[in-house]
Formats: sequence, structure tokens, C-alpha cells
Amino acid sequence: MQHLAGKVAFVTGAASGIGLGIAEALAQAGVKVMMADIEADALAAQVARLAATNADVAGIRADVSLKAELRRAADATIERFGKVHILVNNAGVGGGGSYGEWNDAAWDWVIGVNLMSVVWGIEIFGPLMEAHGEGGHIVSTASMAGLVAAVAPGYNVTKYGVVALSEGLRPTLAARGIGVSVLCPGFIRTRIMESARALPERLADKVALPDPTAVPSEFAVMAAQAIANGIDPLYVGELVVEAIEGDWPYIFTDNEFEGGVDLRFAAIKAGFDKIRGRVPRR
Repeated sequence: MQHLAGKVAFVTGAASGIGLGIAEALAQAGVKVMMADIEADALAAQVARLAATNADVAGIRADVSLKAELRRAADATIERFGKVHILVNNAGVGGGGSYGEWNDAAWDWVIGVNLMSVVWGIEIFGPLMEAHGEGGHIVSTASMAGLVAAVAPGYNVTKYGVVALSEGLRPTLAARGIGVSVLCPGFIRTRIMESARALPERLADKVALPDPTAVPSEFAVMAAQAIANGIDPLYVGELVVEAIEGDWPYIFTDNEFEGGVDLRFAAIKAGFDKIRGRVPRR
């Protein structure tokens, strides 16, 4: 999609962080944007801020871990803008607990927001893009944790899933005029460490939240510092705009974790080397 002005986008997790950066960058490129988020007050404030710049934006509160709410948001997008060309599956939460700490509710929450909302987003919005015949593009936010399993297990699993889903659908949807990109950001200035603020009420008494009086782990301290000094979300949004225009399969925000990816693939290659020359028993 080389000419974005006048197109319509739907962005989840759009009230803060990367989602807001993407929504703002798309609006600056002349795209009409429906912004979705679970935090109604924050969403209203950001929609008003962008609208004051003459951006054509609207907002819809949605808990993307519920398929019915994504469908309702899609209906609102079509009612407001008539069609949709760009889907940005960005909403995400951290947490879920480490080994020995997780429970079913925590897995359901993290998988629902980080992975199933992407599946449902594509299921719901893909046909809407095909219907108008003007082409489209899907961007789904994974993480460098979708290529190097370095965070909490639930988070890693969902982000690997988003990468796999995006890679697998890219050739299929290309034949239907829809581009597919997966965004794998590094440390960005977001509120991912405060994901508990977006915990739905239905799960409030089922998901164990971090003890605010506990001494944070060395990793948590490092991650919080890295995020506080991380990349500007608007810069990430500008990269996403460029990626949509150029149909990039992968969108990276920096090279900080490139070495980790190299080590992972070297380990995979070493696994093949161990059995090279052997004749499998049939």
C-alpha cells in the first residue's frame, strides 16, 4: 500500500505506548484511524488530542480478549468510516507468571490479549478488507521475545505465536491483496510493566498480581530501566507507516537483540549438524 492518505485503519491498544504511536503516525500520514483500547478515559483523552490536530480519528472501548467486543469494534469502524484498509493488532500485556507461579486464568488473559485477539482480528477484519477490493495491510505486534524466549513463559509463547501466524499468513493473504507484517519491538517507552491496570474485572480475583511490597527481581529492575529509557513510540509508528508502504515482512525497532537472534539460529543449525549424515530408520 504505497498511498495511505485517505485509507482507514483500526488500531488496538491505541490509548498509550506503541499503539498510540502507530495511530498518531498513521493519522499524520493522512489515514483515518479508529482507535480501540480497554482504558476508556485514556482513549478519550488521546482521541481528543489527535482530533485537535485535525486528524480524522475516533475511539471505541474494547476488551480485545473478548471476540464479541472485537466484532462490535469492527461494526463501529465500518459505521464511522465505511470501510477498513489497515488492521493493527497491537494490544498486549505482560505477566502471566514464571514457572511455578502461573495459573489457568493468567494464561487465559495473556493468550487472549496477546494472541487470540490477533487471530480474531484477522478473522474479522480480513474479509472486510477483501470486500472492497482496494487492498489492505495487517500489522501485528509481537516482540523480540517472539524470536528469543527471554521473558515470562506466557509472554514468550504468545509472541512466538504472533510471529508464526504472521509468517504463515503472509503468502496466503498476499494472493488476496493484503500485506502482512509482524512488528518485533525492543525496549520502547510504554507501560507494559503496568499491565495489571488493564486486567478485566472478570479476572480480577483469579489472576495473581505482583506483590507491590516485594523486592523486584534483577531482571524486572533492568527491564524497567530499559523501558524508561527506551525508544519513542512515535518513532515506532513512523517505522510501521514505512513498513506498510514498503510491505516489509518484519519490522524491527533497533539492532539491540540481533545477536540473540543469531545465537538462537546458530543453536538450531547446530541441532541439524548433530544428525547430518545419519540415515533415518524407516
